[in-house]
Amino acid sequence: MTLWLLITRLGEAQILLPAAGLALLLLAQRQDSRAAALRWALALGLGTLVTTISKVAFLGFGLGIASLDFTGFSGHSMYAAGVDIPLLAICALALIGRGRWAGAVLGTGLAVLIAVSRVEVGAHSVSEAIAGFVLGGALAAWVVAALPARWPAQPALRTAVGLAPLGLTLWLAAGVAWAPPPVTHSLVVRLSLALSGREHPYTRAHLHAAPKAHLPPRSWPPAGETDLA
Repeated sequence: MTLWLLITRLGEAQILLPAAGLALLLLAQRQDSRAAALRWALALGLGTLVTTISKVAFLGFGLGIASLDFTGFSGHSMYAAGVDIPLLAICALALIGRGRWAGAVLGTGLAVLIAVSRVEVGAHSVSEAIAGFVLGGALAAWVVAALPARWPAQPALRTAVGLAPLGLTLWLAAGVAWAPPPVTHSLVVRLSLALSGREHPYTRAHLHAAPKAHLPPRSWPPAGETDLA
């Protein structure tokens, strides 16, 4: 497995959502962070909805943008930005009591790397990777802005909040070489076919297929001919 393939698996929902879920539970233990926890849950739901709709629109109905080679938001890029940016902001707050935006910058760097990997492994076009990153990044910024600027010293809780999600992410990341393949794409394909009634999904080849020539209507019989033998 190449380095890019290892990096790209770090954007899988099965790796990132458990870490986000644990962080949300720990955030809910602090009164000053409950609003941020609610925002994060809403942001992940909204990001998942928008990404899924864009994929269903293409896979089931052929709605894409050929000039941009766009068939839908990259889910890996969206989750990488939507989870890693708030997660590392929370880690910074938990470990040193401040620095949420510095943590967010580190999370952004990791998310960019994952977005690039989607292009490098041939899973997405540049426009799709960028769109997913921008969507997840915008939602992440909304979440980070709701985090408190400082956390009062609570050593035990700081350690739990700061290290548990990061430890879970690293543990899952260490197992990507033997982790089962993600099933999210196949589920979206099934949903797309069920909604559209098609037997097979649209592909990128369909997006770039040459349109049929639009010929002027012909009269019948053709000029100079008759239908008489």
